[in-house]
Amino acid sequence: MADEPQKKSHLSALVGHTNGLTKPASLAATATRSTGGGGGGGGATASSKKLVIKNFRERPKLPDNYTQDTWQKLHEAVGAIQSSISIKYNLEELYQAVENLCSYKVSATLYKQLRQVCEEHVKAQILQFREYPFVMHRNSLDSLLFLKKINKCWQDHCRQMIMIRSIFLFLDRTYVLQNSVLPSIWDMGLELFRNHIISDKQVQTKTIDGILLLIERERNGEAVDRSLLRSLLSMLSDLQQVYKESFEQRFLEETNCLYAAEGQRLMQEREVPEYLHHVNKRLEEEGDRVITYLDHSTQKPLIACVEKQLLGEHLPAILQKGLDSLLDENRISDLTQTYQLFSRVKGGQQILLQYWSEYIKNFGTTIVVNPEKDKDMVQELLDFKDKVDHIIEVCFQKNEKFINLMKESFETFINKRPNKPAELIAKYVDSKLRAGNKEATDEELERILDKIMIIFRFIHGKDVFEAFYKKDLAKRLLVGKSASVDAEKSMLSKLKHECGAAFTSKLEGMFKDMELSKDVMVQFKQYMQNQSDPGNIDLTVNILTMGYWPTYTPMEVHLNSEMIKLQEVFKTFYLGKHSGRKLQWQTTLGHAVLKAEFKEGKKEFQVSLFQTLVLLMFNEGDEFSFEEIKMATGVEDSELRRTLQSLACGKARVLIKNPKGKDVEDGDKFIFNGDFKHKLFRIKINQIQMKETVEEQVSTTERVFQDRQYQIDAAIVRIMKMRKTLGHNLLVSELYNQLKFPVKPGDLKKRIESLIDRDYMERDKDNPNQYHYVA
Repeated sequence: MADEPQKKSHLSALVGHTNGLTKPASLAATATRSTGGGGGGGGATASSKKLVIKNFRERPKLPDNYTQDTWQKLHEAVGAIQSSISIKYNLEELYQAVENLCSYKVSATLYKQLRQVCEEHVKAQILQFREYPFVMHRNSLDSLLFLKKINKCWQDHCRQMIMIRSIFLFLDRTYVLQNSVLPSIWDMGLELFRNHIISDKQVQTKTIDGILLLIERERNGEAVDRSLLRSLLSMLSDLQQVYKESFEQRFLEETNCLYAAEGQRLMQEREVPEYLHHVNKRLEEEGDRVITYLDHSTQKPLIACVEKQLLGEHLPAILQKGLDSLLDENRISDLTQTYQLFSRVKGGQQILLQYWSEYIKNFGTTIVVNPEKDKDMVQELLDFKDKVDHIIEVCFQKNEKFINLMKESFETFINKRPNKPAELIAKYVDSKLRAGNKEATDEELERILDKIMIIFRFIHGKDVFEAFYKKDLAKRLLVGKSASVDAEKSMLSKLKHECGAAFTSKLEGMFKDMELSKDVMVQFKQYMQNQSDPGNIDLTVNILTMGYWPTYTPMEVHLNSEMIKLQEVFKTFYLGKHSGRKLQWQTTLGHAVLKAEFKEGKKEFQVSLFQTLVLLMFNEGDEFSFEEIKMATGVEDSELRRTLQSLACGKARVLIKNPKGKDVEDGDKFIFNGDFKHKLFRIKINQIQMKETVEEQVSTTERVFQDRQYQIDAAIVRIMKMRKTLGHNLLVSELYNQLKFPVKPGDLKKRIESLIDRDYMERDKDNPNQYHYVA
């Protein structure tokens, strides 16, 4: 019996609903009491049983007029939302009412009624847009006012549909979701707005014209309401095909026309860097428009349009007008921008490659073919190569195509003038490897040689290089002018790696001859010590294998008796050990150290054999004519004139020429300069060279390293003063601990040598790696 009153109370509660919207508190309390009463009738034991709630045996029926009354209230609520006034009813009540209607199979009618109400409201909105003229002046405010009006209408519509959907959410999630042909309440709202407002020809035309006008003004530099544009274009995108079919097509057409005209005009008015900067700016602006208010799908066609009209149509014109000046002036940022922009356009890189190659060929040809530039040709080539390498690395992103074409272009222009580049490269190497070249450290010298090898690779006539290189190498080896044996062998190794063993076999033979000559001289000195009359002249002879060395023209000169005697002694010694060989003396390569006495005191001269023969004549007299000297020495005329020039017209004037003058003429008299003065004790008098400078230019080390050198010197002296005696490795280790800056072992070695030369420290006589401090 406890169940029966429970059922009745539930039924009465439902029937007692006012239109099914709320449960009155009195009825709810009655139901509770009934339930409680039922429980009480069961006695004390019934309270411990589980409460079982069962479904209705029969579904309750809706009261008469319930559907009509409920829809009336929903209709009023929708109307209030559309009119932007407050709703009389609680939103929860309205939601519950929709749920109740949907539970009693009224969903189809409810959806139809809701659509009708919304459609009538949207149709009514079109009237507010009729007041605007169909054709609006481009500069009038009508366009902007119209856009704001349509935007407000759209925003209001969206807000209203969100509110309406929240009330009819149960309908949307049940009935509409189960019927695939029906649009959701939100999509229904979009469909109505599209069909009745945006699809209206007049409204659509005005809207799109107004949007395009705003974009045009922004492109011209005016400030526009971007949020308005974003909202309107978002509206067109939400309305499905309206954006693509009606807006995007016209937008791209206008963009195309704008940039086509702008490209033509600015190519005439602006220089290339400014033009490219403008193109880049335009691309950034259009990219920003896509991010800010255009649909993302527009990005690709829009950017392609800008690239085509501002770049694609003008590729050759841009390069013809400005690439050479950009490269000449080494404008890295502009070249980087050029590469980046050209890489965006189809065929852009290919045409840039062609002009890049032409520039290298043209510029390189001006360096190579002009004889007036021969003096600086190799340095200019190295500088040019460094420049194009830097451009490829920084501007062209190390693109392999640009690297390979650069190599081909170098090879083309450098061989336009046969032989000369090869000769000058050999001479350049000679200038770098010759003693007295203090321009570079060992590491820098190695880098220079590597760079020269790159230029060397481009040369076809490598045999010409070999001939000149061999000639200069011979001079360095025989006169002792080589700056570093390690650098010489490093260069030889590079040539061997580049050209093969056959190319360097003779050069290696020259080094072998010099090593063998040292061994022979050790034996000769021992031989001389065993002679009864060893003499007071110290003779050093280099024995050269004729096939390895350059061909020298023998010159017969008149040596004094002591020299002839020494030659015969050496000949007897050498042929006694190596029978069947023939010795031929090369007088042009000979040199000597002479001791001389002047009023100021004694001096020593490092001179060539020809200078020696001339100076020795002044032991027999104080004055000789040109003809007398020529007769006595037997030196060839032009060689003798250069020799006398070096002794009487150079910096160290051991002889006085009468009459004075730079050139030696027939009949000139030469007098011994007893008043000769010089700050050095040993003086090297260079022979005047044909077509070559007299002395090497000595350059100081870079300022950046000067302070470090002083600090290294001070640290070495401090350590040695404290330790007195120290091994090389320990000294270097101690220096690394004391010095605050990074330093290379080679630099330390140079500073140690410098201090030894200046008598701050000395090497151990028995162990060259041991140093002693000199107090």
